Amino acid sequence: MRASPDGYTLLFVIAASAWNAWVYDNLNFDFIRDVTPVATIDTTPFVMEVNPSFPAKTVLEFIAYGKANPGKINMATAGVGSGPHVYGALFAMMAGVDMVPIHYRSNPLPDLLSGQVHVYFGPISSSIGYIRANKLRALAVTSAARVDVLPNIPAVGETVSGYEANGWVGIGAPHGTPAEIVDALNRLINAALADTKFIGRLADLGATPLARSPAQFRKLIADETEKWAKVIKFAGIKPE
Repeated sequence: MRASPDGYTLLFVIAASAWNAWVYDNLNFDFIRDVTPVATIDTTPFVMEVNPSFPAKTVLEFIAYGKANPGKINMATAGVGSGPHVYGALFAMMAGVDMVPIHYRSNPLPDLLSGQVHVYFGPISSSIGYIRANKLRALAVTSAARVDVLPNIPAVGETVSGYEANGWVGIGAPHGTPAEIVDALNRLINAALADTKFIGRLADLGATPLARSPAQFRKLIADETEKWAKVIKFAGIKPE
């Protein structure tokens, strides 16, 4: 945030960057004020997944089980305020299911694989191998529509109307970076996103290139900040 605004120090931005201010009370920076959006890179759905021993095989069955067993579903997260946490909180809010978040500082997948926790709204890229090997059961993807890498897995929104949650990453620069530098970086990044090998590699991981102008990236950040603020307030998400 305090680096020289010369285009040589850049920030790898993730979706959580847009809502961290609603989670943490004492940040010594303002993301929207102090970071200049440069370019988006990709967007990726997450996947609602359970251990194969969990009784629910569909989202509808999961909701029914959750309502019959309030507070008995343990939901793994990648930490307080992480994507898996807020995406799960959105599901809980919209589906009316009470889940107990279990926060991990490291990878929660080993405990999900062993059945220590029940459900995880995780990045599709880190889970797809386990899903294909039938070591995890994918109930749904969090994107608005089904995805090519898991064509037989429904979207959460097919059961919970209006549900959508997508991860995304991009590049930011310190506030005050000249427009000509931001525009030059944006052109270079967008050109790289058009590379067929890069597109193919992203597709293998369930991700899609997301080429946007700096202005479009700024709007994405504003929209995401507003959307997830409501979820974070509803769920009372604060550091422990």
